[in-house]
Amino acid sequence: MEWFTVSGYWLSRLVLQRALAGVYLVAFLAAALQFRALIGERGMLPVPRFVRHVPLRRAPGVFHLHYSDRFFAAWAWTGAALAAAVAAGAADAVPLWAAMAMWAALWAMYLSIVNVGQTWYGFGWESLLLEAGFLAVFLGNARTDPPVLVLWLMRWLVFRVEFGAGLIKMRGDPCWRDLTCLYYHHETQPMPGPLSWYFHRLPRPLHRVETAANHVAQLVVPVALFTPQPVASTAAAVIICTQLWLVASGNFSWLNWLTIVMALSAVDGAAAARLLGLPAHAPAPPPPGWYEVLVLAATALVAVLSWWPVRNMLSRQQRMNMSFNAFHLVNTYGAFGSINRRRYEVVVEGTDEERVGPDTVWKEYGFKGKPGDLRRLPRQYAPYHLRLDWMMWFAGISPAYAEPWFGPFVERLLTGDRATLRLLRHNPFPDAPPTHVRARLYLYRFTTWQERRESGAWWHRTLRGEFLPPVALRRGEA
Repeated sequence: MEWFTVSGYWLSRLVLQRALAGVYLVAFLAAALQFRALIGERGMLPVPRFVRHVPLRRAPGVFHLHYSDRFFAAWAWTGAALAAAVAAGAADAVPLWAAMAMWAALWAMYLSIVNVGQTWYGFGWESLLLEAGFLAVFLGNARTDPPVLVLWLMRWLVFRVEFGAGLIKMRGDPCWRDLTCLYYHHETQPMPGPLSWYFHRLPRPLHRVETAANHVAQLVVPVALFTPQPVASTAAAVIICTQLWLVASGNFSWLNWLTIVMALSAVDGAAAARLLGLPAHAPAPPPPGWYEVLVLAATALVAVLSWWPVRNMLSRQQRMNMSFNAFHLVNTYGAFGSINRRRYEVVVEGTDEERVGPDTVWKEYGFKGKPGDLRRLPRQYAPYHLRLDWMMWFAGISPAYAEPWFGPFVERLLTGDRATLRLLRHNPFPDAPPTHVRARLYLYRFTTWQERRESGAWWHRTLRGEFLPPVALRRGEA
């Protein structure tokens, strides 16, 4: 089938695959470094307890067959090593079947982690990575030219990410329609970055331009991904630039980076190679018949499974970031259908005093990413995902979001659990655990230009109430 592959997209595929493997590497590293406190045997939401109550068919993966912290660590570090090898070009140095096996292993290994990750892995970019990783299995390697159908499936994925996000905004918060959402978003987003203060302080007319440009980038430009070149490449470039703007303005794990990577499927690789002065690429031999059959089968599967996200996008009750099957294939996406007007932060404190009273001295725990210290500039962590910090943002919105895990988190602070403390930036009790821990709710806002000059602080906060009264371990629990 002469139409089956297209040699002109060799560079697009090469960059896409190497970058996608890089995202996999970050994801496996985050799992390896954070799992013990979050989902380990003694974690806040332990995997062994989860798999006892959730059947394999609802959460397929290896950890239903066996779980131990040592096994999970080996699994995550093996995934990281495989991702690093693929990012370095290992999948292009082996036969086509072996390259497909590498990509299939990355997908299956990360699926096993996501399906036992519970609340900590309930983010849209987890499903996005799995869906993109599944498509990468069929994208081929240097032994064959890129298959046209898979390139179109990747464009379909980018379209759903962008168009779904655009629809959820227009159907959701009125501030998206009156172009005022960005008056608040840079300040109230889950995890601000080092430039978020400056984005927030842009003139309000520019915020309205930002919002209008976002609507164009998400509701108009994605349609052009399916048009001939060079229009499709131009649409991809606009999406990439929009995503880089989001990268600069906040921390959204690997969501933006993965969208950029997938948008490369619409870039004319031959034109890009000429622009970069790279040598011409000779077409590869025709692909084997078994490979064509697998690509056709994968295309048919995606076409059938697309019914559910399409129906969701057309529905007035559109849902964000939902998987319709346990394998996280062909999902629906969306972000920030509503915008918080105020930022509430849960501040966790401890004391080493035996009795708590009005004069008790409380010391604050410092988190790596979420706002705390008023004079600390927010850091850039994306594409790395600080899972605890993100969930603390949800806790500030409503205690219901924190109900399953916040109590266990506090208990681990009271016992001085080392795995939990490694998730924090600052532990005010390095020698012995505190006797009591409490949590208070503060209203945070970015300082004004004048406040920033006078105090050196990036944030201003006002106490709004108690989130958790002082608690201590019951006798015998330590």
